[in-house]
Amino acid sequence: MGLPAGTFAWTGPFDPASDDDWRVFQSGGMTERDYWGRRCAEFQALTGAPVEMPAFMAHLYDGSEDEIVRPGAVALIADAKAAGLPVGALTNDLTAFHDQSWIDRVSVIRSFDVLVDGRRDGVMKPDPAAYRLVADRLGVSPADCVFIDDQPGNLAGAEAVGMLPVFLDPVHPETAFDQARHLLGLD
Repeated sequence: MGLPAGTFAWTGPFDPASDDDWRVFQSGGMTERDYWGRRCAEFQALTGAPVEMPAFMAHLYDGSEDEIVRPGAVALIADAKAAGLPVGALTNDLTAFHDQSWIDRVSVIRSFDVLVDGRRDGVMKPDPAAYRLVADRLGVSPADCVFIDDQPGNLAGAEAVGMLPVFLDPVHPETAFDQARHLLGLD
C-alpha cells in the first residue's frame, strides 16, 4: 500500500512483549476479535480508507498460499488423511475475518473433513461445546483429538474436554507440527 516500513507498531503473536494490546488479549482483558478490531480501526485512521474486517485482513493475507500457509501444517494434514485419520478445523472467526473469495482461494481449507466456524456455528473457543462439536462432526471422541492452537485459553478449553492440546508458537511452528505428528503416531 506504499506505507513505510514500521508504520504499524503492533506485532501480535510475533513479538508479544512489544504489543501491549496483544498482552491484554492474552490475559483475557479483550477478545481476539477486539484486538483485530483495534488494528482495523488504526488502519482506517492512518489510510483514511473505510474498511471492514475482511478487507483489512485481505491486506494482511495478500500473499500466495505458499506464503501464508505453513508447509508443516499442509504436510501434517496430508499425512493424517493418508493414515485414515479425519482432520478438522475449529476457528472462531474465519468468516468474520475473511470474505468468501479469500476462503475459496485457500485450498488447505478445503482439505479439512470438518470445519467448525464459531461465527457460523454459534459456539466459540474456549467454550467446551465448540470442541465437542468438532469432535462430534469428525465422528471421534474428544480424547482421540490432537488440538493445535496458538492461544493458551483455547488450549485449556481443549484440554478441559479431554483433547490433547499442542501449543503452536507462531515464530517456531514446526515444533507443534512435530509434536502433533508424534501424538498421532505419524512419525
